[in-house]
Amino acid sequence: MTRSTPLTSGWTLRLAGGEAPADVRHVAVPAQVPGSCHTDLMAAGLIPDPYQDLNELALTWVGRADWEYRTILDDLPEPGERTELVFDGLDTVAAVSLDGDLLGTTRNMHRSYRFDVTGRVTAGSVLSVLFTSAYTEAEGLRDRLGSRPNAYPEPFNYVRKMACGFGWDWGPTLVTAGIWRPVRLETWSTARLAVVRPLVTVHNGTGKVAAHLELVRTDSGRHHTLTVTVAVGATTATVTVPALDDKPVVHLDVPDPALWWPRGYGEQALHTCTVTLADAATGEVLDRWERRIGFRTVELDTARDDHGSAFTVKVNDTPVFARGVNWIPDDALLTRVTPERYRHRLDQAADAGVNLVRVWGGGIYEDHAFYSACDELGLLVWQDFLFACAAYPEEQPLRGEVEAEARENVVRLMPHPSLVLWNGNNENLWGFRDWGWETELAGDSWGEGYYLGLLPRVVAELDPTRPYYPGSPWSGSWDRHPNDPAHGPTHSWEVWNRRDYTDYLADVPRFVAEFGWQAPPAYATLRAALPNEELRPDSAGVLHHQKAEDGNGKLDRGLSHHFASPRTFDEWLYLTQVNQARAIATGVGHWRSQWPVCAGTVLWQLNDCWPVTSWAAIDGAGRPKPLYHELRRLYADRLLTVQTRDGKRVLAVDNQSDRPWEGTVHVRRVLVEGTTLAEAAVPFAVAPRAVQVLPVPTGVREFTDPRIEVLVADTGELRDVVLGCPDSEFDYPAAELEVTTARLPDGLTVTITAGTFVRDLLLQADRLAPAATTDRGLITLLPGESCVVTVRGVTEVTAADLRAVLFTVNDTQSALDRPQRV
Repeated sequence: MTRSTPLTSGWTLRLAGGEAPADVRHVAVPAQVPGSCHTDLMAAGLIPDPYQDLNELALTWVGRADWEYRTILDDLPEPGERTELVFDGLDTVAAVSLDGDLLGTTRNMHRSYRFDVTGRVTAGSVLSVLFTSAYTEAEGLRDRLGSRPNAYPEPFNYVRKMACGFGWDWGPTLVTAGIWRPVRLETWSTARLAVVRPLVTVHNGTGKVAAHLELVRTDSGRHHTLTVTVAVGATTATVTVPALDDKPVVHLDVPDPALWWPRGYGEQALHTCTVTLADAATGEVLDRWERRIGFRTVELDTARDDHGSAFTVKVNDTPVFARGVNWIPDDALLTRVTPERYRHRLDQAADAGVNLVRVWGGGIYEDHAFYSACDELGLLVWQDFLFACAAYPEEQPLRGEVEAEARENVVRLMPHPSLVLWNGNNENLWGFRDWGWETELAGDSWGEGYYLGLLPRVVAELDPTRPYYPGSPWSGSWDRHPNDPAHGPTHSWEVWNRRDYTDYLADVPRFVAEFGWQAPPAYATLRAALPNEELRPDSAGVLHHQKAEDGNGKLDRGLSHHFASPRTFDEWLYLTQVNQARAIATGVGHWRSQWPVCAGTVLWQLNDCWPVTSWAAIDGAGRPKPLYHELRRLYADRLLTVQTRDGKRVLAVDNQSDRPWEGTVHVRRVLVEGTTLAEAAVPFAVAPRAVQVLPVPTGVREFTDPRIEVLVADTGELRDVVLGCPDSEFDYPAAELEVTTARLPDGLTVTITAGTFVRDLLLQADRLAPAATTDRGLITLLPGESCVVTVRGVTEVTAADLRAVLFTVNDTQSALDRPQRV
């Protein structure tokens, strides 16, 4: 049986080349493995936290230096015919040596490596991993192959390393090095399982498993007859593998298995699949592989129709409206993301109604813990291959690295039933057409051969059970614009970059794979990152923690369409967060109402990797923004919104549940002081997975004086509220709030009663205590209405404390020093 000895202890880190402060030179510090040079240097007190203040700028030398990890091997595994040193991940350009002898070199963070050290490892052997700066590798290759266009001034497209580690419009520039995934010694005899590639499908109710295997044998093992047994539950199949055969295939039929479904569509049935390799003569078990699999079918419907070309994910022949989020690495220092942190973040996504997570191409192929959590939670995974926002050379050595990386990760991830789509790249096909690349490249390679040639070939060969799509955005043909909203997935960024979010209403894309609006993180997150700074929108630290080009300018221009200018930092933070939630609500409400023409929305983005102003719904400290709570409404199975069709207001009753929905929408036109001017009852009956659009009755839908009237649509607990003019023109009364509290063992309930119309009430619990949380986001109340907010993590508050952390649009738009509205 294969025996494994983890190599996690006794490691040290030292500078091996490059410029560094004096206190770093000539010292070795304890190192964590898995880990990175940044985390080890921080633990040793040699560098400050790069997430605080402007420290990131003072640490660029770390990424340009060379580093050596070293340990002495003393805990050796039991001997076998073969001993191998296995690295699951090296970041990135490394030379691995044992007792001074070079075992091999690496240049790809996204691959694993295995070195034969049979007979070479003894107690006291010295293992060294010398990392050359990724800049040295990337810049050297750029000099040899020639410059390629890139969205950012860093050479990430010349090295197979996490692109966003070189900085992004939401991320810091922290070019890491280190043993970032586990390392171990393995010993084995006769043969081992090198590759297990299970093709899992369903046909006429029968679960089908075709386990394609690759074996590696010792010299003596080449002459052994072996057996391979594949088991799923009580169902097994065994084949005999003759001598010299290294690629057996085992077929297994599982009768009537429980199917795996995305959340909201059925149960997430998972079945343990084991593959056992044994010696046929002795019955000795030589190796075993075990994973959980799920039986389901996946199809990507891209058929032509009257609206263009579809882009609809179908699971078990059922079309799914994708309520999605884009996922970036959850920490710029990757080894700090534990399985528990993966699970917590994905639980947050599921609790918000998300059913699809897109793993974006500028990050990494995530740990198994990520995909296993998605398997359990029913979160569909769209997996990008790792290419983003740049032209990628197709010459060697990159081409060989790309193919090896793709082959390994397709096989590594394919057992996970949550994985439903392989995608070739992020925005590179679009960039070639629209960002001036074609002229600049002048015929040089740029990645098209990967996206339209190499990658689809690899997926077709290794994982034909899943669809592959060349890129996002991509319209399916160079005969159309790559970002044509009528064909394939669309990225909607002109709205954020140049226009107002109301322009989301101008299009009905087939699938919106990226769209978003920025907002700052929670107050406590910013304060922890900038502990000594007077917080202002334009203060040095706040601007440093805003990486988007003219990001704050775009925030301010976005506010100006709707609100009077904020007078304080607190107003700015609150209103930008409100504007973010409103922008996403505008897009999602409109696009959901267009189902099935529009088959999905994938928010940019769920999470952050450090404390920053960004498009995320959950900030870099894990605190939900108001947008997160708004997602819980927008991505619920049932949604009621007021939309516009042909210039007239309508009700969109969206039922993405599996049961019919019948009821009545109560529509009112109400004066700001509470008087109902007109009302109507609109009955509806919506089939499962369907949308019904109903006109708002004539007497209700038109405002007489839009400055003092609101349109309110209610059914059950669902509500949508529409103003007839921008908030800056609306005659908001000063917010009158009555607040009472009741103690809980770990917090309190806060009951808030409105004496006036109150718009987008927000309780910022983190201002009471950094660890405090709340279960509600933005709340709009009519006069006399109450809401209950649960706060956890704080139990003792005064009325004054609470009032200081309650924010409303009223307070920002109705103050005495505002210009009087006539």
